[in-house]
Amino acid sequence: MTQSLPGGELAAPSRIEAHGAASRGDAGHAAPAKEATSPTAMAPLASVGHKTRQLDRARLFVDVGALTLAALLANAGLTGSLPIAAFAVYDLAVIVLLATARSYVRRFRIDTFDDVRAAVVATSVAAMALLALGSSLKPDPQYDSLWFDLWALSLVTLVLGRVWLTAVELRRRRRGTAGARTVIVGAGLVGRLTARRLLAHPEFGLRPIGFVDSDPMNVYGQALPIPMLGESMQLENTINEHQVDCVLVTFSNAPHDAFLRLLDDCERLGVRSLVVPRLFERVPSRLEVTHAGGLPLIEMFPAHPHSTQYAVKYAIDRIVAAALLILLSPIMVAITAAVALSLGRPIFYRQRRVGRDGHEFEMLKFRTMRPPESEGDQALEFAADLGPGGVEGVDRRTGVGSFLRKSSLDELPQLFNVAKGEMSLVGPRPERPEFVEYFGEHVRRYDARHRVKSGITGWAQVHDLRGKTSIADRVEWDNYYIENFSLLFDLKILLLTIPVVLRADTE
Repeated sequence: MTQSLPGGELAAPSRIEAHGAASRGDAGHAAPAKEATSPTAMAPLASVGHKTRQLDRARLFVDVGALTLAALLANAGLTGSLPIAAFAVYDLAVIVLLATARSYVRRFRIDTFDDVRAAVVATSVAAMALLALGSSLKPDPQYDSLWFDLWALSLVTLVLGRVWLTAVELRRRRRGTAGARTVIVGAGLVGRLTARRLLAHPEFGLRPIGFVDSDPMNVYGQALPIPMLGESMQLENTINEHQVDCVLVTFSNAPHDAFLRLLDDCERLGVRSLVVPRLFERVPSRLEVTHAGGLPLIEMFPAHPHSTQYAVKYAIDRIVAAALLILLSPIMVAITAAVALSLGRPIFYRQRRVGRDGHEFEMLKFRTMRPPESEGDQALEFAADLGPGGVEGVDRRTGVGSFLRKSSLDELPQLFNVAKGEMSLVGPRPERPEFVEYFGEHVRRYDARHRVKSGITGWAQVHDLRGKTSIADRVEWDNYYIENFSLLFDLKILLLTIPVVLRADTE
C-alpha cells in the first residue's frame, strides 16, 4: 500500500447475470445460483465516469504558472538573461517530461515525495540537455550560470506549487468535499476491510458510499461500515442513481466469464475501477508481467531481508546513528540533566524487546515516569486486538517526562541501539516478549515482521498506527514496508516522521 490499495484499472460493470454477481464477498462462501435477465443497456455516463480520466488541469496550470514565474525571476537577474526562445523551449521540455511521467493524468493517490522527485528529474534533464545543446552551438561560459539560475528557480517554484496544490487537495478530501464516489463490489471480509481502510484514510482519494452484493456475508454479526445499495446485477442502475465515479471490486465467487462481461461493460460506461487481487498481502510494488500467448504470468520481486540492499541499509543506519549521536549530544546532555533533576538515577529506562529473527535486546529510552508505589500502579491494560502503548496503569509521568514523550525526545537513546546494530532507523516497532508471543499466535502474519531489524520509526507509525491501535493493521503496513523496501522508501518515511512527531503524541 503506498500507502494505497493494490489494484489495476478496470471499469464499472453494467450487467452481470445473477449467478455471476451473487457473491458473499470471499472465496469459500458460495452463493446460491439464480437466474435473471440482464438489464437494458444504458447510455455512457459521460458526466460520471469520464471525469476520472480527465487531464488534471489544475496541476498543469500550477506547473505552467510556476515555470513562468521562474523565467521572470531568472530574466530579472543581474548577471544577464537568456533569450525568450530558450525560456519557452525549456518550459515546454519540462512540461513534456512531466507529462511523460503521467503527472497530468488525474489520479487517486497523492504523493508529495513522488511529485518532488518528478520535478527534480524533469527540470534537471531539461536544463542539462538545453545547456549541452547551447554550448555545442555557441560556447559562452556566462550561459552556464544563467542555466543554473533558471534550473534552481524553476525547481523551487515547481515544488512549492505542487506542495501547495497537494495541501489544498488533501484538505478537501479530509473534509469530504473531494474524492471519487466509490462503490465496493462484494461485502465480505475483504470488502469490509477495504471500506474501513478507505473511510479511515480519505487522503487515498476514494470515498466509499456503499456495497453492492447479491448475497452479503454475515461476518460475526458485525454491521456493515457503509450501506448496501443493491445487488451486483443492478450495479449499472446503482452507478446511474448515485453518480458513482469509481467501482472497487473485491473478492467474489463470480464465474470467470461473468467478470469478463463486467470488464467489457466497464469500458463502455467509462467509470474507473480498481481490483483487489488475490494474494494481495504479498503483492509488492515491483512486478513483471510475462505473457504466454494471451495468458499473463505475474512475477513478483519483493525486497529480500537478507539481500545486499538490506545490508547497505544497516550499514548506513549505524553510520547515520553515530553521526546523529554526535550532532545531538548537546540536546541529549540537557535531557540527561533534566531527567536527573526530576527523577534521579538511572537516566535510561531499559526494556526487553524482540527484534530481528526473534532475538531479544534491551531498548533504551529516557526515563519519563516515577517508580510505581504499588503493584497495582503498573498493571497493564491489554486489549487482544490492539497494540500496547501509551501510559499504562496509573499516570506517573513527571512534567519533564510528559514533554519528552509528547516531543518524542525520550526515543533518542535508541540511536545507541541502532549504532550497536540491534535496531534500524526505519522498520517495524519492536514489542515486548509477552506481547510478541500472544500476537504471534493470534494475529495473521505477525511473526513476519521479525524478518528485519526493528526501527525507531516505520511505515505504520507515520500513518498513525501507534499506541493502542489495531495490531492487525499495523502488521499489514509493516509487512508492506518490508517487501517494498528501498533506500528512497526509508528516506520518505524519515521525512514523513517529522510532521507526525510535531502533531501527535508518541506511543
